Amino acid sequence: MFDSVLDLARQLIHIPSVNPAGDPGTDQTGEGKIAEFLADFLTETGADVSLVEILPGRPNVIARFPSNSTQKKPRLAFAPHTDTVGVSGMEVAPFGGEVRDGRLYGRGACDTKGPMAAQLWALWQMRDQLADLSHEILFLGLMDEEAGQAGSIAAAANDLADFVIVAEPTSMDIVHTHKGSIWLEITTHGVAAHSSRPELGSNAIYDMARVLRCIEERIAPGLAVEFHPILGAATISAGVIRGGQKINVVPNLCQLEVDVRTIPGMETFLAELTHQIQLICPTATVTVSKQSPALHTEVGHPLIANLMELGSKPVGAPWFCDAAMFAAAGIPSIAMGPGSISQAHTANEHIEVAELERGAAIFQQFLASLAL
Repeated sequence: MFDSVLDLARQLIHIPSVNPAGDPGTDQTGEGKIAEFLADFLTETGADVSLVEILPGRPNVIARFPSNSTQKKPRLAFAPHTDTVGVSGMEVAPFGGEVRDGRLYGRGACDTKGPMAAQLWALWQMRDQLADLSHEILFLGLMDEEAGQAGSIAAAANDLADFVIVAEPTSMDIVHTHKGSIWLEITTHGVAAHSSRPELGSNAIYDMARVLRCIEERIAPGLAVEFHPILGAATISAGVIRGGQKINVVPNLCQLEVDVRTIPGMETFLAELTHQIQLICPTATVTVSKQSPALHTEVGHPLIANLMELGSKPVGAPWFCDAAMFAAAGIPSIAMGPGSISQAHTANEHIEVAELERGAAIFQQFLASLAL
């Protein structure tokens, strides 16, 4: 077994678990190997562990710790995601786990293998007391958070817990509310023609220009009016545009990818956006490529009160994570862990060793606070 939370975090970084979506930058993709490592570690810690395949070769890790009570206890889950983003362009060895100047470097060091290690180390340190706590303790290693969130969607649908602490780099603050995300693909449809006779065609790029003006001049200012007291305003950003075949062909197709960050209460936004765009360009289509709901968990929850007594404070966040999938299923959830979100996905991703150790200590103190 390991001597410290740092040793454990380094081992997690050594195991590539890059999400295959997009540009992984390596052929060592998927969560299979790290799931097997976690299964061995959690079994040694005393849990009953199962690997549930969500996508081919990409399982969730479901670990249940025993309870000494004959009565049913509320279920508390630690739930980090096991995948990372790609490694292209990294300035440090992505799987090296190098320790230098008080920092641990590598892909996932802060997002989210460092926070995962902090939760695992707390479970290891408390392994002889877990059965006697007021809650049944679970560990959910969730695949695919960095893409479609298939792991948390499946886990939430199976009603595995009554409260979930998703591991993310929050500087050990309690993220109880965060923005949601809608990724849209907007397509304008024209008619191809030779560019020497453009009047015989219909230019899809010109149509998309009108759509972009609508987004910039009407939709974005409208979102700025709706203001959440913690999260601020919703936002919209055009990120990718593709159109045309050749310089001498009037384009019959143009595609735009748009990222919308939502706040609670925007249930009708998608219909309103589609209506506005189709007023500008009746042939335009709007499709959702990915959607993650906004998160809101009441700060009055007793387990949040326990964490606040340990010095953590409730905050909001502009990003989204797996906690929202559990909350959307009616399971109170938060995101919490050591490290700074400013280091997530960066070329020199790292976590302060002292912060990693502080996170493990707080998670351990939190579990100890549940002693009967």
